[in-house]
Amino acid sequence: MSVLVPASLKAEAVSRFWRDPALPFIEARDVSDGRLISHALHTHESFSIGAVTAGQSTYLNGDLRCDIRAGTVVLMNPGAAHACNPLDDQPWAYHMLYVDVPWLAALQGRLGIGDGTQWVALAPLLSSDRGLFNGVVELYACLVDERCAHAEKERLAVAFFTAMLRTLAVVDEAMQDGNVPLQRVADFIRARCTEALTLEQMSEVAQLSPSYLIRAFKQRYGMTPHAWLTDARLQHARRQLREGAAIADAAQAAGFADQAHLQRLFKRSLAATPGHYRQGR
Repeated sequence: MSVLVPASLKAEAVSRFWRDPALPFIEARDVSDGRLISHALHTHESFSIGAVTAGQSTYLNGDLRCDIRAGTVVLMNPGAAHACNPLDDQPWAYHMLYVDVPWLAALQGRLGIGDGTQWVALAPLLSSDRGLFNGVVELYACLVDERCAHAEKERLAVAFFTAMLRTLAVVDEAMQDGNVPLQRVADFIRARCTEALTLEQMSEVAQLSPSYLIRAFKQRYGMTPHAWLTDARLQHARRQLREGAAIADAAQAAGFADQAHLQRLFKRSLAATPGHYRQGR
């Protein structure tokens, strides 16, 4: 059975998560008044796509910084540092869909995009295409509708993402950043985020000086290596909570000092308390 829950005690009237064990490849969130939802720069392991349904907000994704309004679709590749926040305390609303990367990469493979095992990044970071916008809104409505059968939800998800992948361009391989040392550090941090990693270890992996690594890493990923480590731990804790782990256990497993530390950073980055996110299971 799927569950709709408030995102936090402060914002329980304006935000909710949706998840369903029968459809483990997708998660959704709805925010009806974004003035109460503020994000620090963060990433997702999943592919994320959202539709602004009312008002306007700021949007930051890599080098892109702009204002967006109702009718806009935003797209975040896995690992892309991004944030959307209120604009001058104006109300705004949106639906977000978070999609499992292996599931979506397999769908790409069936369409002849990539080999079906590795995600091929999409080039657009936002779109004003009305069909794409309507597709996000319709899929969200079906997902949260208890009367909609699981088979119909999955059918609509496959149909929407198939159409999306056929329509949107992918990043040209020749244009991709080939900075192998920085990629090596990013992968190293993700793989060992639960450990007490040091800047010296990261510098050794990259074969770069600590000061240069910090500057270059932030320019490439939008975060310092330390912020990337914290973000990776948050993603680890999020997986634990999604599987029903106790908050204290999720904090310990992810490498945080204690539950309060996780609570503070989780809310700052993901604009939801761990407890309310966990209840969406």
